[in-house]
Amino acid sequence: MLQLPESEFILKKLTDELAPHLHYHSVAHTIDVFKTAEYLAEKENIDVADTKLLLIAALYHDSGYLHQSVGHESVSCKIASDVLPTFGYNPDEVEKIKTIIKATQLPQNPGSKLEKIICDADLDYLGRDDFFETGYKLYLEMLAEGRIANEEDWNRLQVDFLRQHRYFTTTAQQLRNKKKDQNLTILLSKLLP
Repeated sequence: MLQLPESEFILKKLTDELAPHLHYHSVAHTIDVFKTAEYLAEKENIDVADTKLLLIAALYHDSGYLHQSVGHESVSCKIASDVLPTFGYNPDEVEKIKTIIKATQLPQNPGSKLEKIICDADLDYLGRDDFFETGYKLYLEMLAEGRIANEEDWNRLQVDFLRQHRYFTTTAQQLRNKKKDQNLTILLSKLLP
């Protein structure tokens, strides 16, 4: 993790203030996205300066959940705009961080390499062994918010999401596509009568 005041600030705020029903959009998710973005940045040969901006964006990308779920990306950008200049970030750096954060909005449509990396990091779990365990946290969160009614609705939503999702970086494609396809196959088998 970045041992910087701006990272410590947001991690403490998320730890102390996120709503208890946010089982998925938690500090653990933020740290997971950070670590995955760091790994992908190294594999995709991103320079040190851009990697720092990417990692700050990863730490702030879901900070909007402190205030709202729907449209949280805009609130995350506002938090970054308000906070990061106090830690010495110039307007160009803040704008770049905000653009990276905005790329995580669904449906994802990243432009730059940094945007592609954060999108892949944000949904990395789709192609991992902990897909079902991590997904269950999102199921509980969406259930609490009334966005789904039951497990069958959830499984159908996941099938549709996995079918539409794609990884953008070569590294993530090579690392996660095979397992993502396996996870989809398992989900489809749960929907059969």
